[in-house]
Amino acid sequence: MASICQVDTLIIDVPTIRPHILAMATMHQQSIVIVRLRDSDGIEGIGEGTTIGGLSYGEESPESIKLAIDTYIAPLILNAGTVGVSALMRRVGKMVRGNHIAKCAVETALLDLAGKRLGVPVSELIGGGRVRESLPVAWTLASGDTARDIAEAEAMLDQRRHRIFKLKIGKRAVADDVAHVGAICRALGDRASVRVDVNQNWDEAQADRGMGMLFDVGVDLVEQPIARDALPAMARLSARHTIPLMADEALHGPRDAFAIAATAGARIFAVKIAQSGGLHAANDVARIAEAAGIGLYGGTMLEAGVGTAASAQLFATFPSLAWGTELFGPLLLTEELLAEPLAYADFELAVPTGPGIGVSLDEDKVARLRRDRTAPILHAVGGRA
Repeated sequence: MASICQVDTLIIDVPTIRPHILAMATMHQQSIVIVRLRDSDGIEGIGEGTTIGGLSYGEESPESIKLAIDTYIAPLILNAGTVGVSALMRRVGKMVRGNHIAKCAVETALLDLAGKRLGVPVSELIGGGRVRESLPVAWTLASGDTARDIAEAEAMLDQRRHRIFKLKIGKRAVADDVAHVGAICRALGDRASVRVDVNQNWDEAQADRGMGMLFDVGVDLVEQPIARDALPAMARLSARHTIPLMADEALHGPRDAFAIAATAGARIFAVKIAQSGGLHAANDVARIAEAAGIGLYGGTMLEAGVGTAASAQLFATFPSLAWGTELFGPLLLTEELLAEPLAYADFELAVPTGPGIGVSLDEDKVARLRRDRTAPILHAVGGRA
């Protein structure tokens, strides 16, 4: 039986096409951790671990993701078989606490490898198989400038690339943010869905005021307006307001999903494979939501092509995806890292159909953009590269 004989990790830094302004940081580039596994038959699996704004968004950074994989996870998977992904990730979970993004990157590479070995897409290995071939994709308007955001949205509509728009707010006074969002809602009218993401930057009183005002100007949902651990407040806000509250940063796997569902803390879940700890865990999050009557949205950590393709494989298996997805990460970058770019057309992303996650890297781009050209490659004893 084939076994994993090589683990390689590297960080790739890619500028963004424009500053991406969030409540906690302004991004000018994205740092992407790529994991490459090779088995004893020479088959390679690839995965991605990406976060937002270094350590300003969460507990993991590109550097910590790489270190966790190189130092703690790689020794647990070297020499292991290449098909029993769930069992292998359970072993990793017992020995490595937290580090959800690092685990997701490794699990993605394992599933990619297994899919290639079996000749099937990852969507056929998890979630019961795909039920759709394409996914609606939102675009984030994050310049903070009203006229510029309207012009950007109009261009996306003209190109038939996006008709769902999410605005990053929370840095300004509530009334100022609502005025900005309201102007965009009026400009786009019924041609698009407008949502907002506060990235936890309001307290409950601000959220109570803001959610009511945002509903009045035509916003369709409010994402994570308050702190991720404020579940009682999330439940109060969800009960008081017609506009749905979407949980994002509060969701770090199935246990969080169950707690939020049990307290009626949100009416929509932003499912993220990285934040959940991998595709299997994200699938569990989605199943809990469905059982509780909670709507699903396919979230992103602004991954590049590898992570986006992996997310698409899972989201294509969801029986219901009422709120679409946010898998626009590759479009925010100045460089395409895939040998063949993902296909965006008619407001949707086509789910790759090839074996594994269905994509491969542009090796020249990887060699040029990788941060550390002397990154360690870990080999199992007796393995071959």
